[in-house]
Amino acid sequence: MLWKLTEEQEAYQDALRSWLGSVADPGQVRNWLDKGDRATFEARFVSDGLAGVGFAEELGGQGGGMVELALTAELFGRSAAPSSWLATVLAVPALASRPDLAAAALAGATATVVVPAELPPDASPALELDAGGRVSGSVGRVLAADRATQLIVCAELEGRRELRLVDATVDGVSVTEHGLLDRSRTVADVQFRQAASEPLDVDADAFLSEAAARAAVLVAADSLGAAHRMLDLAVEYSLQRKQFGVPIGSFQAVKHAAATMLVAVEAARSVVYYAAASVEAGAEDHLLHAAAAKAQVTEEGVRVADSALTVHGAIGYTWEHDLHLYYKRAKLDEQLFGSPGLWNDRIADGLALL
Repeated sequence: MLWKLTEEQEAYQDALRSWLGSVADPGQVRNWLDKGDRATFEARFVSDGLAGVGFAEELGGQGGGMVELALTAELFGRSAAPSSWLATVLAVPALASRPDLAAAALAGATATVVVPAELPPDASPALELDAGGRVSGSVGRVLAADRATQLIVCAELEGRRELRLVDATVDGVSVTEHGLLDRSRTVADVQFRQAASEPLDVDADAFLSEAAARAAVLVAADSLGAAHRMLDLAVEYSLQRKQFGVPIGSFQAVKHAAATMLVAVEAARSVVYYAAASVEAGAEDHLLHAAAAKAQVTEEGVRVADSALTVHGAIGYTWEHDLHLYYKRAKLDEQLFGSPGLWNDRIADGLALL
């Protein structure tokens, strides 16, 4: 189906695209990545009043919902700007009972859900919780945990799971960062040794299920943005590079490759925004729609990345060319919060119950 944005959503999309073009051009992004600097971009995103889009005003947001968040994710993927935005977006709904902390997270105090980055949030095992509210256990490769000030964990006491909030600076918390090939994002191992925590008035299982759906859609949107940028780069290069005295874009094989990439990108766009609207509305099949977006779009994103690299030839492998920024981003998106195979299994399980 063809997804149609509202006038307000189109206006936001245009404004964010223009803002990213002036603030996060490829040269500036490279500079941030070389320095390992994520704070500068994040601070500008907050100070220019964009970080609250997609969240209710009572949480410190500016209104909107999942479609606006998907628009943001798509354009972030297209720019490859370094940011812990996704981690915070997934964490904020857990802070609904603490509007002060939700507002602080949207104002730049990064929060993250402590789950392995390679699994859907609802597939992570619970940590240990004692009678005094202290959390123990370890979780590997948590998205943006190295930058987080608030850690949201699922812990279990006597068979009862609950969400707990842990300040990242308290005794008993240690964080070990790991580098990624995609330098625009980070993961870290988090160790808890009887770390003090406080309860969050949110149903743990319901939150994690919805966090999985939101993660699936937003990672798919990020992959869509990266794929669209790689398509543009491939077409641009095919019109510049010449063989036998003519642009390689005039060759039938290159035309077919570009057409295939275009079909993948446009199909992904409809899937992503339909799934975003479905998740926002809490539609009956929204979990299946989110799963389909993650499985289909991120897998196609990798195919687009490989095709774009083929069109570029040798120059596409060089550090100096921008293609590798988006190529690595698409490769991480394929595995982030679950591989396409894992999400396809969820689709099969869901359909079997219909």
